[in-house]
Amino acid sequence: MSPESVSSGSARSAADLNERIRALWMRAGGSLTPQERAEYEALVVQWASAIRKDVLEAA
Repeated sequence: MSPESVSSGSARSAADLNERIRALWMRAGGSLTPQERAEYEALVVQWASAIRKDVLEAA
């Protein structure tokens, strides 16, 4: 999956994004290729945004 497809997707829940991050690390065996690193970084940015949204909605 390209970083563009990760970042252009619809809003996902923090839990879904966390699962995708974990699955990426499992597939990679703990060592990310440059392409996987870019996907990981895009997922983490989306996860952080989802967490902020959850916190703001709870407030």
